[in-house]
Amino acid sequence: MLALLLAVVALCVALIVTGATMAPPDDAPITTATQTLGIALLVAGIVAVCVAPVLLLMGFFTIQPNQARVLILFGDYKGTVRDEGFHWANPFYSRNAGSTVDVATGKPIAKSTKVSLRARTYNGEHLKVNDKCGNPIEIADVIVWRVENTAKALFDVDDYNTYVHTQSETALRHVATTYAYDQMPGEPEDEITLRSNIEEVSEALKEELAVRLEKAGVVIDDARLTHLAYAPEIAQAMLRRQQAEAVIAAREKIVQGAVSMVDMALAELSAKNVVDLDDERKAAMVSNLMVVLCGESDAQPVLNTGTLYQ
Repeated sequence: MLALLLAVVALCVALIVTGATMAPPDDAPITTATQTLGIALLVAGIVAVCVAPVLLLMGFFTIQPNQARVLILFGDYKGTVRDEGFHWANPFYSRNAGSTVDVATGKPIAKSTKVSLRARTYNGEHLKVNDKCGNPIEIADVIVWRVENTAKALFDVDDYNTYVHTQSETALRHVATTYAYDQMPGEPEDEITLRSNIEEVSEALKEELAVRLEKAGVVIDDARLTHLAYAPEIAQAMLRRQQAEAVIAAREKIVQGAVSMVDMALAELSAKNVVDLDDERKAAMVSNLMVVLCGESDAQPVLNTGTLYQ
């Protein structure tokens, strides 16, 4: 089409030159058919050189890598050009695909027919929602998305950027209410939680977004949680509960170790005949060892200077 444009310009110039040579001199009357033809060629050449190149030039456009242009002819969708490079199309193809309203100003903004196919990142805001158990939590996500179907992105939703942001928040709220923040007493051990199963929760969020954004021609490359915490009003209470659980688990481990050590000590004393203890002395020894092994502070030794039974 670029070669055709140059040929049209050359033809128009040739018409102008031919018409100028055949036209009569200035202030001279038209006396022959040749002179009439010359004037017609001159006028046609001038009109053509002003109109035809402009129309042809309007059809040229460039496509960058990971960019596409939607072709619309008088409101009728004709297709999408995705190959990067220099292209020409019908000059009457529209340069915009309707308009959308700017949220900030409330004014209409024309939507360009050029659509970026590059991957984009959306960092969601911190949301306060209730988890499966009703505990208020703060949660945020980040998603990587891109436009796959340009026709759906431009014509099926008003503004696909706003649509992605809104649906991202909605999907995150839904996923957060589906799972508990942490393992609760009485729940199955293999239950998926927001804190312990990040990969499973992220995959569920990605699937939720894929279903919601399919209408806008958008695909999700990745979705991850970037923030997860209890809401401030219950954070201290939940922290104390976690600390109590940690203390109980530590105490349980200490008691198990102490019982094992006491049992080993009594077995070794009995096997090697170091000392013969009756049940009352064994009970006293067990009590003393358990106090030493399970106590918070170091035990203070007391020396017995008498006999074992005094």
